[in-house]
Amino acid sequence: MDIQTEQQPFSQRPIILLAFPINRTLCFALSFLLLSVSALFIFNFSATPFNHQYYDLLRLHQFLLQIFPRNGPSFSSTTTSPLPRACDYSNGKWVWDESYPFHSYTENCPFVDPGFRCTQNGRKDEGYRKWRWQPDGCDIPRFNASELLERTRNGRIVFVGDSIGRNQWESLLCMLTPAVSNLSTIYEENGKPINKHKGFLKMRFQEYNLTVEYYRVPFLVIIGRPPPNSSSEVNAAIRVDEMHWFSQKWVGADILIFNDGHWWNEFKTVKMGYYFQEGGKLNMSMDVMEAFRRSLQTWKRWVEENLDLNRTHVFFRSYSPVHYRGGTWSEGGNCDTDKEPERDYKKLQDEPENNIFISDVIKQMNYVKHKVQFLNITYLTEFRNDGHPSKNRENGTSDEAPQDCSHWCLPGVPDTWNELFYANLLSKGFRK
Repeated sequence: MDIQTEQQPFSQRPIILLAFPINRTLCFALSFLLLSVSALFIFNFSATPFNHQYYDLLRLHQFLLQIFPRNGPSFSSTTTSPLPRACDYSNGKWVWDESYPFHSYTENCPFVDPGFRCTQNGRKDEGYRKWRWQPDGCDIPRFNASELLERTRNGRIVFVGDSIGRNQWESLLCMLTPAVSNLSTIYEENGKPINKHKGFLKMRFQEYNLTVEYYRVPFLVIIGRPPPNSSSEVNAAIRVDEMHWFSQKWVGADILIFNDGHWWNEFKTVKMGYYFQEGGKLNMSMDVMEAFRRSLQTWKRWVEENLDLNRTHVFFRSYSPVHYRGGTWSEGGNCDTDKEPERDYKKLQDEPENNIFISDVIKQMNYVKHKVQFLNITYLTEFRNDGHPSKNRENGTSDEAPQDCSHWCLPGVPDTWNELFYANLLSKGFRK
């Protein structure tokens, strides 16, 4: 099972400005009040560390909402009815809900990796399953397995990325199975066993002529032999300008869900002797984050040149935080004492560069933004230090093995990622 290095980010959030007509006297009074509040806020904001500034903005936003309620009158510059207010599902809080999860699958789902079956592996508490993500100002549509299967009939859902992507893929498989009457009609198309391995898996839902596929490509681009006459310290070359050869298999998919970034660090690259190659030449001085940025440009070109974005819906999922306490994964770091979500936002860390680069490259594709979406799960996931397998590893794992504070128990947090994926898919009218 892949282990990621410790990095615990959060995501920035937009501020929603509301406007409606008011009389002149009230306008002057409110203007004076807002100027006074703004002066105090700006003074405080300038002295606040960057990773808490968003929350100061949020407090101001909530104050303004008390003055300007959401259901107040509004106006538009056009005569047509305004579009429904878009919901930012990534912003909200975790709430305890005895009725959650609404979907029905257990660790006995045949598609769950043994390493993610935390209760069967010795975890005593099951409260981590009862926390539901509640976005601010809206609700997540109830996940409907039958509807998603019907909408994707005769289609392909493809996950591409590292083992955290596999975590999400297994979650979706299990969330879909309750809508299928006969589990024997769900099978791996090439007869491969469902276990950890390199390559890809294609699960066919025979009743719907649908495949839900997973491709293990941690860097998205090619990792190959170094060029001839390279230094002996070079074990492999990461070709930042060449998409992985599996990419030819992704063409024609109806839904593509990418994830990337967890392996783009010094521990997984240069410290292992993996250096970066571009234009056929090895560049041993290239910074890891610069190499990541260039690889995303390669991904962007591939999407633009190979996909029919009138047909294929593309998602790029953000960074999934890890929660090693008291050291790194290789230094005895742990997360087994966490039994509920973090409550103190001040303990959250800065936005990772990975997310910034991914978000930027998607913004460059704004002409197809209705088909390419940034699935932002970082902030909500950062709170869930309680959702990892930790020391509850699969049978046969050595007592000396590091805790797993990067992957997720199933059922668990990745189910919420898939609920958000489903909600965003519906919002774009996929096969309506």
